[in-house]
Amino acid sequence: MSGDEGDLGTILEEGGLSPYQAAAFVALLDLGSASARTIARASDVPDPRIYDVLRDLEADGYVETYEQDRLHARVSDLDRITDRLAARAERFAWASEEVTERYERPHAEIGEARIVGRFETVFDHARGAIERATDRVQASLTPEEFADLEPALAAAIDRGVDIQLSIHGNEDSMPATGTLAGACTEARYRPLPAPFVVLVDRSELCFVPHSDSINEYGVIVDDRTHAYVFHWFFTLCLWDVWEVHYSGRANEPPITYAGLRECLRAIEPELDAGRTVLVTVEGRWTDTGEGCSIVGQALECTYTTQSANVRVDPTIAAYAGRATLTVTTDDGPVSVGGWGATVEDAEVNRITVESIE
Repeated sequence: MSGDEGDLGTILEEGGLSPYQAAAFVALLDLGSASARTIARASDVPDPRIYDVLRDLEADGYVETYEQDRLHARVSDLDRITDRLAARAERFAWASEEVTERYERPHAEIGEARIVGRFETVFDHARGAIERATDRVQASLTPEEFADLEPALAAAIDRGVDIQLSIHGNEDSMPATGTLAGACTEARYRPLPAPFVVLVDRSELCFVPHSDSINEYGVIVDDRTHAYVFHWFFTLCLWDVWEVHYSGRANEPPITYAGLRECLRAIEPELDAGRTVLVTVEGRWTDTGEGCSIVGQALECTYTTQSANVRVDPTIAAYAGRATLTVTTDDGPVSVGGWGATVEDAEVNRITVESIE
């Protein structure tokens, strides 16, 4: 039997025929009609078995047998086998699509944390999260990834979302300043490889290891605790130690900060110099979770590493422990904490320095 015939026989077996039935049927297709012995020789089916094989094919409606000195056979209903193969083909096509769909599904899910196998799945989720953003986006991207996400980032900027971009890769491919101005609040360049990270509104996280990693997977999380851990990874490793490439943040009041610690670093020297700093805090009350707006004078910065020796540290790491800003209001002093505040009166979403006098 030739290679092509062997392939056809194998496919007919996958369509439900036995190996002997498939071989005999292929031989009949070539012979047209023939005696049982001729079919046996052409198909390599043993002579004692060929009669049972032909009768089984006849019972299934694929061939018909007739007597002409001896038993003969011919193909009786071609549509029957072709329809059966077409039905199998549809099932195989469905199986192919199902395999692809299941591969793209999250491989594991624990609460709101999902592990996936394709970068595209994480990237598409990140795009959707940015499109839903209302407050803040922190992202670590290559220039190419930035280009793909630029429309979503630009729309978020138009909605008033604060966006920090850490861009890594080829410096020659860095987006132009004018492009960045329409798509982020501030951008920094990191020359080292970095993972794909997108943090949205302090709860949604999308993460894929950098391209040189031996592990190929992605993580999608909708959980404040996991997002908080990656926020500090982003802030300390991908953001704070790298030079500013573009900033659209104001240099003079009013200046809005999306994080308390960035604000503390900026206003602490002003308070130490005895200047009056007026602020507006947008956030939530920690005891009820309800939104709040606090207007008053920044009175005092307190944080875990506060000391004469540490204060000269210009990085945000100096404020990594507990950090609190006390604001005096018409109703008395209010303690304000950063992301995840529990012991303070309020948690900051945004804080605006209205004036420094």
